[in-house]
Amino acid sequence: MSTPTRRTIKTDYLARVEGEGAMSVRIVDGRVDEVELRIFEPPRFFEALLRGRSFLEAPDITSRICGICPVAYQMSSINAMEDLCGVEVSEPIRILRRLLYCGEWIESHALHVYMLHAPDFLGYAGAVEMAREHADVVQRGLSLKKTGNELMIVIGGREIHPVNVKVGGFYRAPRKRELRELVEPLERAREAALETVRWTAGFEFPERAVECELVSLAEQGAYAIESGRVVSDRGLDVGVEDYDGHFFEEHVERSNALHSRRADGVTYLCGPLARYALSADRLSPLAREVAGEVGLEVPCRDAFRSIVVRSVELVYACDEALRLIGEYEEPDAPAAEVEPRAGVGHGATEAPRGLLYHRYELDADGTILDAKIVPPTSQNQLAIEEDLRQVVDRYHELTDDDLRHVCEQAIRNFDPCISCATHFLDLKIVRE
Repeated sequence: MSTPTRRTIKTDYLARVEGEGAMSVRIVDGRVDEVELRIFEPPRFFEALLRGRSFLEAPDITSRICGICPVAYQMSSINAMEDLCGVEVSEPIRILRRLLYCGEWIESHALHVYMLHAPDFLGYAGAVEMAREHADVVQRGLSLKKTGNELMIVIGGREIHPVNVKVGGFYRAPRKRELRELVEPLERAREAALETVRWTAGFEFPERAVECELVSLAEQGAYAIESGRVVSDRGLDVGVEDYDGHFFEEHVERSNALHSRRADGVTYLCGPLARYALSADRLSPLAREVAGEVGLEVPCRDAFRSIVVRSVELVYACDEALRLIGEYEEPDAPAAEVEPRAGVGHGATEAPRGLLYHRYELDADGTILDAKIVPPTSQNQLAIEEDLRQVVDRYHELTDDDLRHVCEQAIRNFDPCISCATHFLDLKIVRE
């Protein structure tokens, strides 16, 4: 009997990332035997930190979970609190919330597309190296991100951890003239976003598909961002309050991050691919037009083409922001009155990386008794592992350097928090 040929691809530490993690792949006789993403950053205990605090503090506390998508955490927590307290906000407040979220989508997608992901496709170590030969392209990405940040500053008070957001609305509602000043920058950003779609669509993509279930929020008549029902491409259609009945988290020994599955054990994926597959017909006409122009099919299951889908969402976010500014009328009051009540509230929104779910239990005076937060990256971890397994299985005959490059691309396709690194897989190859 011959001795099995083993090849191990191992990352002991993912450097220059938001968080600490590692990856290992074991190949036996030319077949992938095991793929693991290990997240060993110590738990941050945000859910425990919320217990005993006032429900009014949740937006400010949860926004600190992420510096790239703080609005997502604020809005999911607010949705949960207002769900429990029976709050209905005015149309101007609803517009401002969606507008603020558009700002976050613009800055986050621009950051991912230009600074984190595009260098992989073009053969550069990072955006700095790419800028030496493509300064105009990098400048376009920075300008897009700046426009998103400006929108967040006007509405949220600042671009990182906005301070103007509260349960019931805002501490201060911006004047119409303040928003009108953003029209010209957003029109330029929309043109830049259109060029981004055409640019990314020209990249060379490995041909492959993600096979797992796709899950996102969906909203009647709109591309879901700050609200909606939980739906999937396999027939799921439930209210956010029923999330816990259809999804569960489990701890795996190799990771401090919980892994999410569907209640029947099935792996699922949330994020741009899921949103586009389930709601492409609700994009703005301009976003649909440019997607058709570059041949982006519905659904798109190619994880490598997620960079094109994000670019289409960039067009939509700019387009939607301009529409919302045109419809905005200053509210009579910046926030609705909110009276706490005992019970459980549920909230979910679409962070740039995917569905973000919050659940809170309050007592009668508004003290938080329990909290549950399920971020998109933890929901996507199993899908990333399964996709990485397929990628390595297909490309395992590549040289170590080329295989490392494909693995980097495959992980960044999903824009997890660890994708802050520009070049993070230092692969160690062991053959026996």
